Amino acid sequence: MLTQEDLRVRTVGPPRFPSPLGLSTTPDDHIPDYVLDSARVALAVETDHEGPLETLYFEKAGPRERIALDPTTVRAGIVTCGGLCPGLNHVVRSLVFELHHKYRVRDILGYRYGYAGLGPGREPPLDLGPSIVRHIHRLGGSLLGLSRGHQQPSVMLETLARDGVNVLFTIGGDGTLRGAHALALEAERQGQALSVVGVPKTIDNDVPWVDKTFGFDTAVELACVAVDGAHTEALSALRGVGIVKLMGRDAGFITAAAAIASGEANFCLVPEVPFDLEGPHGLLAAVEARLRTHSHALLVVAEGCAARVFDASRGALDASGNVRYASDTLDIGPYLRERLQRHLQDVGLNPTIKYIDPSYMIRSVPANASDGIFCDALARNAVHAAMAGRTDVVVGRWHRVFTHLPLTVATATRKSLDPDGALWLAVTEMTGQPPLVPRHPGWRRSTRPAAGPR
Repeated sequence: MLTQEDLRVRTVGPPRFPSPLGLSTTPDDHIPDYVLDSARVALAVETDHEGPLETLYFEKAGPRERIALDPTTVRAGIVTCGGLCPGLNHVVRSLVFELHHKYRVRDILGYRYGYAGLGPGREPPLDLGPSIVRHIHRLGGSLLGLSRGHQQPSVMLETLARDGVNVLFTIGGDGTLRGAHALALEAERQGQALSVVGVPKTIDNDVPWVDKTFGFDTAVELACVAVDGAHTEALSALRGVGIVKLMGRDAGFITAAAAIASGEANFCLVPEVPFDLEGPHGLLAAVEARLRTHSHALLVVAEGCAARVFDASRGALDASGNVRYASDTLDIGPYLRERLQRHLQDVGLNPTIKYIDPSYMIRSVPANASDGIFCDALARNAVHAAMAGRTDVVVGRWHRVFTHLPLTVATATRKSLDPDGALWLAVTEMTGQPPLVPRHPGWRRSTRPAAGPR
């Protein structure tokens, strides 16, 4: 259980310098205000018990009137790690612009290919400035390149010290943030004043205590294109079945959001919600029932559902530090296509099944408008955090307010879809799908037709 001490944010020093931003401390003067160091964001905004609401508080992100680092002595580094995600270049661009134009930091290094750029045999870093990054937000991928894998914190710290870097921005998911935390701890152990600030990047949207990560909105938008295509294919054939597999190894947020946004899915499968394939209440029987009353069916499934179907035992860690599942080598999409084809033929329905897997397509495009705005805000708040001396921290958003979240908290767990919550309720209301497991004694059938009327 979290405590307020867990949410305490570390700093590399006291705020000894005036901010160069020229903001205001006077209300209603039509000039944006600095954020007070005492400003906080409540962790909880509702309660399910009687009595007063007791909650914890995050430190609010934003520009401070006094900062811990002298901008004339700052040399910043930026690294992008893990897999591709819409908005990576947008974050890099906004980091450079905020550092250069607002804090007047002139030395900014872009480390190549993830943490490998801080290790032995590295590619030389790029010198970043406004002219280098001016147009990169219109491109997918990362100007700096990415990689997965572990580097020794002491080796990375030695590289940063040799390059004179005293601020490092790490853009990535849970593996990247774990590496950033290890680096911050090593800097503290060696007495090196290094500000390490993370920007959370994962289209899976599974960073805890962060209401949204960048790239998610764009990924859902592109996923809907695939879902709509599969729906058209299914509608155009007698007993047509469309299957779309989307990314989401441990969390089903993309799949759930795409099912709702498209409005066309009849079945949505996510890792957090159990389902059976066989039996009178299983998926095969539900799709069969759908085709007997309608001319088509559309299924949207998250890749992590493989662990529900195949051996879900855990094994060694992968390059990002995530636990490998035995099911990682087995693809749920083709398996469902083959099982549905066989079952429906056996019962005399003879379907036409079309399968679409847009997994890598949805993460390789530039950010859409919504993510572009979000990426810019994350980057600017990351720069404010670093210049204010915050370290071992990730900039997130909670209740639509930007916060400082200690890396220890951000990497302790993963956020997952709540099967009892509003998002999954929205999925079941939109699709009309029944529970795909045997009903518990208290379950009552919905009045809406199973698997939707469409």
